[in-house]
Amino acid sequence: MPTAHINGQTLFFTDTGPEDGTLDKPAIIFSHGLLMNHTMFAAQITALRQTYRCIAWDERGHGRTNDTSLFGPFTYWDSADDLAGLLTHLGIHRAILAGMSQGGFLSLRAALRYPKMVRALILLDTQAGAEAPDAQERNTIFAQMWVQEGATDFLLDSAEQIIIGPNYADINTWRDYWRQFPPANFAACVNTLHGREDLTPQLPNIHAPALIVHGDADAAIPLEKAEQLAAGLRAKLAVIPGGGHAANMTHAALVNAEILVFLASLPA
Repeated sequence: MPTAHINGQTLFFTDTGPEDGTLDKPAIIFSHGLLMNHTMFAAQITALRQTYRCIAWDERGHGRTNDTSLFGPFTYWDSADDLAGLLTHLGIHRAILAGMSQGGFLSLRAALRYPKMVRALILLDTQAGAEAPDAQERNTIFAQMWVQEGATDFLLDSAEQIIIGPNYADINTWRDYWRQFPPANFAACVNTLHGREDLTPQLPNIHAPALIVHGDADAAIPLEKAEQLAAGLRAKLAVIPGGGHAANMTHAALVNAEILVFLASLPA
């Protein structure tokens, strides 16, 4: 898995381009959610890699970009800078940004800070607003428990239900990943989550075409937040029946179908 040294970070990523000659194809960069990593987009990359150059990366504190001593306190604006730096490192001047939850937070900020780099946005189970007070309280308790007790079955069950959703066939892969997730990284990333500002007033400044995809059973971000995001971006909202927070994993076929239609509608 290749790495790029960007903004003092060592970012791990995958790229379908160089290995199979797809450098001239339109690029999509996938940004994952909290407590996840680049592998959560496997189904999307499988569906798109013949037509698009697909890049997926591990954000600060996640996956193999997990050295707490390197990232310290950071914001999603810093993560947006990481994304832009990675694209520049790869020689990509313009890309489609696909972000799930936290990945959507940083993709929106990248669209505001680097508008010329953004061909379009695909925003999966995310929102433009700040973290709700009740969610902040829950996340803080979880982070404290994770630091003090490690990844207990209670925390793993909670992560499964909130972050992914029920009845995911490969959930044990993610439970194993969470067991190895450094508690200090989780605590630091929760601080970033809670520190983000409400971007809703700035959404009219984003002019790239956008698709909003949201599961109607999302336990982390209510559907109304996706409706507000779609209204602010003047974008289509595709609701996934029965989809949880990681609808792109649990309902991949439905999500991929919406993405394919959207991509086909983009101007060349």
